[in-house]
Amino acid sequence: MRNAPTILHLDMDAFFASAEQASKPSLRGKAVIVGGLGPRGVVATASYEARVFGVHSAMPMAQARRLAPNAAYLVPRFGFYRSISDQVMGLLRELSPLVEPLSLDEAFVDLEAGGTAWDEASARLAGAKLRADIRAVTGLTGSVGLAASKMLAKIASEQAKPDGLVLIEPGTERALLGPMSVRTLPGVGPATGDHLRRAGITTVDEIAEAGEDELVRLLGKAHGHALYAMALAHDERPVVAERGTKSVSVEDTYDVDIHDRVRVGLEVRRLADRCVRRLRGAGLSGRTIVLKVRRYDFSTLTRSETLRGPTDDPAVVREAAARLLDSVDTTGGVRLLGVGVSGLADYTQEDLFAQAQAQAQAQGQGQALGEREDQGVEQGGTEAAEERQQAGPVERRWPAGHDVTHAEYGHGWVQGSGLGRVTVRFETPDSSEPGRVRTFRADDVDLEPADPLPLVARRPGGGGGGGSDGGGAASAGTGVTPAASG
Repeated sequence: MRNAPTILHLDMDAFFASAEQASKPSLRGKAVIVGGLGPRGVVATASYEARVFGVHSAMPMAQARRLAPNAAYLVPRFGFYRSISDQVMGLLRELSPLVEPLSLDEAFVDLEAGGTAWDEASARLAGAKLRADIRAVTGLTGSVGLAASKMLAKIASEQAKPDGLVLIEPGTERALLGPMSVRTLPGVGPATGDHLRRAGITTVDEIAEAGEDELVRLLGKAHGHALYAMALAHDERPVVAERGTKSVSVEDTYDVDIHDRVRVGLEVRRLADRCVRRLRGAGLSGRTIVLKVRRYDFSTLTRSETLRGPTDDPAVVREAAARLLDSVDTTGGVRLLGVGVSGLADYTQEDLFAQAQAQAQAQGQGQALGEREDQGVEQGGTEAAEERQQAGPVERRWPAGHDVTHAEYGHGWVQGSGLGRVTVRFETPDSSEPGRVRTFRADDVDLEPADPLPLVARRPGGGGGGGSDGGGAASAGTGVTPAASG
């Protein structure tokens, strides 16, 4: 382990919720919960104002609504969050070539490798500058931890939340870790934590006192050795730049179990098309097609098929997923479906045999489904059918929180929809006060989905720019409850 705190861990503060607050002036300083809004939805992120009520990520949305009935509940805008993440990761790469992203809002940086920091003073200066740059470019805040190892840097960023910086001085690690819960250490989840608790071990100090042999006896050789080393503040894991994507996948959880086999097949085709769009967007292709099915009784099955070569052809992926579905019994009902592609490559070598087989199957299935064409089910026409569903006046969907534009009133976001109506609040990130609310017919031709607006106005001559624009947006999400975490 190095002798200077030159490993930085950045964690954006309540990222999804803070981004929504910054883009919607009417929600700043208020409880905001982002996640799936259906009966089986879960919380992705809760603002610090919502955490006061006990709401946290991964909580069932129904429970969150009971705890915070007056909060704003929004559907995630992942494309928007990804664009902000790209800006943040760009700032990190200016600090060092060794940046290890963990998610859209979290990453490790080796400051020493970039020559940005070499001692405590230079590390603190780099961390402070990064926080200021993030605020200026995105209007949001992030918490920074600095330490001599990855484990301690992450612990420091947790202590820094929200909107702070904590540096752990080399030599103080053991004293800091000692009284902490065993759950603080990487790799100690609920099951391992309970196992250690039953053995009378609840703190990091007690792990060190138990000794390596006892840890190996309790947890096995690999886990026991690693946990004992971490309890002594030993963590030699390097920052690994740009860990390669191992797979690309999409999945949907359905509010009501799907029993109709034809509907299940259509959902799998739709997911396959979405997966391929994501695959192509990343400039990748893959050899292994994976189908995930969670049935009515929560049993989860996965099936996979490996092609002769990597592909990004939607027809090949669709038909492979359909073949995998044939081996799964869905008669009891399906609550979740997913399609993924692994064995990734940055080139395509089409599997001609698989394509020929797919075409043959498509012809046979087209004949078998001929009697159902009155339902709009046609082989090779799934994409067109989906577009009709999204664009048709009856089927238009208006997810809560998503951006829209109106021919007369301009840019706004959906507050809610239902019963053929959609309610919109018209405001932008730089609005000086909450915007006006209006309700329209869901099929109003003057109302259209829109792309998100940047949180910080771009100034003439280029560059992000902070000032009043950045400061106003950043005021949301810094948190009004210092006791909250995450």
